[in-house]
Amino acid sequence: MNKIQKLGCACEKPTSNYTEYRSSQLGIDHSNGRYREVSIQQCKLCQRIWIRYFVEYESFSNSGRWYKGIVSKKDRPQITPENAVEYLESLDWYVFGGSYFESTGEFGQGKLNVDL
Repeated sequence: MNKIQKLGCACEKPTSNYTEYRSSQLGIDHSNGRYREVSIQQCKLCQRIWIRYFVEYESFSNSGRWYKGIVSKKDRPQITPENAVEYLESLDWYVFGGSYFESTGEFGQGKLNVDL
């Protein structure tokens, strides 16, 4: 399990706003026919890097969900869209939310619910 130290930055709050980050696309996860968006976010305050995994099934209402977790600069080059789920599941904590969970953000750990 990857231990992530909390620094008390606003980016660690489950309800942090997307405007607090600089974002760039990492790519699309095509595993298991998912076609899910994976992006890199960097906190504008503390400069930590986050991996964000977004899932939405267009044919199902309230299916949108996202997960994000901190990744070290050392580990970042090894993260790909295809192994992002595995990486997030290895963290001792991550943040998740979306219409599927009826939540703007919560802390979680363990298995991600990314498939139907």
